[in-house]
Amino acid sequence: MGYDLTTPGDPELAPGKARCPGPSTAELIAVDDITPPDVLLEEHYEFLGDGDIAFARYTSANFFQAEFSKMWTKTWQWACREEHIPSIGDYVVYDIGAFSFIIIRTGDDTVKAFYNSCLHRGMQICEPGTAGKNKQFLRCPFHGFTWNIEGTLKEIPCRWDFPHIKDEEFCLPEIKLAIWGGFVFVNMNPDAVPLEAYLEVLPDHFSQWLLQKRFVSLHVEKVLPANWKMAMEAFIEAFHVLATHSESVRSVSDANAQYDIFGSNVSRFIHTIGHPSPHLQEPPTEIEILREMGGRRLMDAQGLPDGVSARSIMANHLRKSLSAEMDVDLSHVSTSQLMDSIEYFVFPNMFLFPGIAIPMVYRFRPLTIDTCIHEILFLTPLPENAPVPPPAQKVRLEIEDSYTTVDGFSPGLAFVLDQDTENLRRQCNGVKAAAKTGQTLGNYQEARIRRLHMTLDEYLGETS
Repeated sequence: MGYDLTTPGDPELAPGKARCPGPSTAELIAVDDITPPDVLLEEHYEFLGDGDIAFARYTSANFFQAEFSKMWTKTWQWACREEHIPSIGDYVVYDIGAFSFIIIRTGDDTVKAFYNSCLHRGMQICEPGTAGKNKQFLRCPFHGFTWNIEGTLKEIPCRWDFPHIKDEEFCLPEIKLAIWGGFVFVNMNPDAVPLEAYLEVLPDHFSQWLLQKRFVSLHVEKVLPANWKMAMEAFIEAFHVLATHSESVRSVSDANAQYDIFGSNVSRFIHTIGHPSPHLQEPPTEIEILREMGGRRLMDAQGLPDGVSARSIMANHLRKSLSAEMDVDLSHVSTSQLMDSIEYFVFPNMFLFPGIAIPMVYRFRPLTIDTCIHEILFLTPLPENAPVPPPAQKVRLEIEDSYTTVDGFSPGLAFVLDQDTENLRRQCNGVKAAAKTGQTLGNYQEARIRRLHMTLDEYLGETS
């Protein structure tokens, strides 16, 4: 029997206590053939209020500028992966709004980040958004002022005309840099807290999911038609699955997804695969679920063995097939990590999926008030003792380009992301046409959105 989710919540419950009828995510994954680590069974929710979030936060030019002056200049941001700069002299340029930084490897174990601006007349030393290898020095293309890759002054053309410059005072300005999990982070705030503290529970949780032992096998960058926060919010909840991705509800749970808030900077959802949506009044059989997941070939003529779930059959298949494909032993990986959409968010703009079948990381960066860049990197487990291969070349998509045009992208995932893109276009236009002044969030399923705005306000000194 399915669950009726159309009835009002229990008015006797304290705010934020209501949950979807039926089993919770923790209950569903606790009975898997290979149970998940304890960190996936923990629940960390807190009620954060129920006031509306003003639409002006997405449409106001003043608000947009305040984000740059007060928030982006103070937060830790993922700039690149270590495999993007494997050798001394390798560099990438990280851009966020008007800010631009050169991330360059200066030693076997040393990486630095410099403002991408010549100290002579401000010319950008490297072209924004570019990368390069084996750079011996950093030279401004305008007049030729040159620095060593460590940032010390190397050469000034017509040096006789600059007797007022002292070499030791003319080094390229640096910003803070730290590395975690194979990711290179930067922070413009010289007084920023250490990265490990900023990441809250992440170092502990990901100690068993070593992302530094993965490599970039696919890299897609797409321009989205929405404010950067609005775009991120579409990926922070599974509430929209029923209406937007209804084709998946027979094998993907949604309303019983788990939402966790670990602190100001880190939150999570766990969204199970291989369990039907509790919205369905007539849940599918296990055979039907397996077919929905593309597992028709895995059934014998008699169907599924008694007591064996479609999720279990698919998990065992993936352990074998992905182990062979990746040349990695996945025999002891929990079913949840293998199959489910497990997503951690790190403020302000980073998403990490520690799973195997869904091995992604996301990054969102604002372009204009109404547009942003969404980057998707697939991090594939690295075979034991194998060298790290060069990262995949970035594929750029504009707003009108479909994810289905990207070689190697799953057709199913591409279809879902195209649906999300169209939603964002209409939402961005809709908030400008609204008589109502703000969005009204669910207490549980959309709590991560509220936490995002609360943390943003901690930097802006404003309230929602």
